[in-house]
Amino acid sequence: MNRRQFIKRSTMACAAVALLPGHLPAQAAEKAAKPASSGTPGTGKVPDYAKDMLHSDMDGIGPDGKPTGQKATYTGASKANATAEKAMRHKMKLTKDEQAILDGKDGEEKAKLMKILVAFGNVFGAEKLVELGGAPHSNMFIGAEYMRSMIKMLDECAKAGLKSYARYTVNPRPYDVYNVQNNAKDMTMIYEGYKLQWDLDYVHVRLGAPDLNYRTCACYLDEVGNAPEPGTYVAWAESSAVNYGNSVLGIRTNRNGAGMDLIQAILGKAPMFGLMTDEGRKAKWLVEVKTSKEPDWGAIGTAIGRKCVEDVPYVTGLDKYFKGGKVTADNMHLLKAMGSATASSGAVGLYHVEGVTPDAKKMGRDMLAKGYKTYVIDDKEQARIISTFKNLWPKKDGEPTAAFIGCPHNTYHEVIKWGKLVTEALDKAGKTEAAIPVYMFMPNKVRDRAIEENGELISKMKRAGMHATNMCSVSYAGMKGFSDRVRGVTNSAKTRNYSTIRYFPDEILVKIIVTGKIPKGA
Repeated sequence: MNRRQFIKRSTMACAAVALLPGHLPAQAAEKAAKPASSGTPGTGKVPDYAKDMLHSDMDGIGPDGKPTGQKATYTGASKANATAEKAMRHKMKLTKDEQAILDGKDGEEKAKLMKILVAFGNVFGAEKLVELGGAPHSNMFIGAEYMRSMIKMLDECAKAGLKSYARYTVNPRPYDVYNVQNNAKDMTMIYEGYKLQWDLDYVHVRLGAPDLNYRTCACYLDEVGNAPEPGTYVAWAESSAVNYGNSVLGIRTNRNGAGMDLIQAILGKAPMFGLMTDEGRKAKWLVEVKTSKEPDWGAIGTAIGRKCVEDVPYVTGLDKYFKGGKVTADNMHLLKAMGSATASSGAVGLYHVEGVTPDAKKMGRDMLAKGYKTYVIDDKEQARIISTFKNLWPKKDGEPTAAFIGCPHNTYHEVIKWGKLVTEALDKAGKTEAAIPVYMFMPNKVRDRAIEENGELISKMKRAGMHATNMCSVSYAGMKGFSDRVRGVTNSAKTRNYSTIRYFPDEILVKIIVTGKIPKGA
């Protein structure tokens, strides 16, 4: 199993737990009776298929190869000693209406969903279900064979007339046959690899998703409009959206597995535990950023994710980069970059930034849990983290073949910024076209605004070889038949954490785009 497959299966962990509640105790007993034959977190060994995950605590193994005593449970609280048997003995309290749904009052399909949801809540020790508000966001976006059973179940719900409690947004498709992969070879790979994409899209249409122009991982952007009010309970699954939503918007959601987001959206309810509770939002880490200049946001995010795993960090030293402590359209990309890195290098679903994010503004250091730990990120520590970013290109000494910008999806501000950076650098070098293709990942709604308000710049970007696309950067970077030949460069730590694409800061990335060469010492 390669790294990409491992990540995909890890994403499904929560849904898998919920979908097989009746088998958990038996499986746990069987596992206890048989000694582990392959390396697992429990044995302190790293499985062969997870060599590239050595520097992530997602599997309970630290950079030194030794167990950390923590494993990601997606709840904001590490529960390394939790067992399936204990979890399944817990019984959540249901209201009369909820019990009636479970008993089949609203039909067989809805009863099945409630059964799954109750089992899910019991596993994580939830006391009750809460009503959801705002709008859902789904990361069910890949129509690949491994998603067949989930797609089939949701198709049955759609056929029964079930719908989400509100119109919802969806992650971007894993490909773009209009603007990027518009050639016979790539289109063949797409149709062979994503045979269920149309089935999945048809499910979304019937359950309540709007048209494809709203597809994005950054659903909270103004142009897309899915940004619930602070304190709203939702059940999102996309890790970067969960991270940004909890932290910057102040909503309350756990990191749900793919499919669990839609199960909860159809029921309009979610088990209350983890990051949805006051206690679960307390910070177990005080992270002091003490860099001598503006930090590398992707690097410090990666550092925080590796150190905190899934625990909540309270970060200081960043308020100076947010005038008046305000997150605006012009600076939100900084927290988007840092947060998505914490979520992809670890499993952080919530962070607090002193003087900036809503919970920290309201409660200050009272958000720190008793017995919290401290982690300092200075220039030396930031440099150490960056030095661990290995070259994973299939041909390590080759020249770059493409640049990937926008993971999570670019904001309007980022699109304009990068358009100016690249075209001005090309003008200065006496060139009209970038040395390598530049893929700018963004929602169609952001693209449309950019065209309307900056048409001349967008035209110049297109002539320079900058391609606007609304697909998923990570999916494209990891696509079978493409990932084994691409030598990509990016400024996204999330893309780097999930693929073989190499990470560079903005100023270096511009030089690479213009020259097609990696600067010496970079």
